[in-house]
Amino acid sequence: MTPSTRIAALYEAGDAWLAEASAHPHLVRQAWDVEALAPIASGRRWLAVEARLLDTMNAVNRIGIERLGPVLADPGVERAWWLIAPDAAEDLADIRQVRVRPEGWPLHCPPTGWYQCGRLWIHRPDGSGQLNDPTLIAAALGPGGGH
Repeated sequence: MTPSTRIAALYEAGDAWLAEASAHPHLVRQAWDVEALAPIASGRRWLAVEARLLDTMNAVNRIGIERLGPVLADPGVERAWWLIAPDAAEDLADIRQVRVRPEGWPLHCPPTGWYQCGRLWIHRPDGSGQLNDPTLIAAALGPGGGH
């Protein structure tokens, strides 16, 4: 398998995982086909944890790429979203730098391999289902870790 084929397969695995998180995967694919963001409601596979982009970038550096799950960024609004397990919101309740979005909240996602409508994946979903560890996020953003 050539490197470009291998990368395309990783993107497709991540895209499939994201689309399947939606109640309507075909609508997600349709949005991406017309280069639009796809609104994927949180709660089925993950919750979205919103943070300032600068804080997120600093936290990503503290955590290290090998321990990251999916992180989406929108530089235009200086925001980022970490994907965590649906039952992990309580672990971030005391971290003032983040806002855990509730189940059903739509995260407007580009496909994993593209910068689209101002958004890009800092760390892409890879199809494995790996999510971010809220304990690592709390340590990186909480007292002593963030601003």
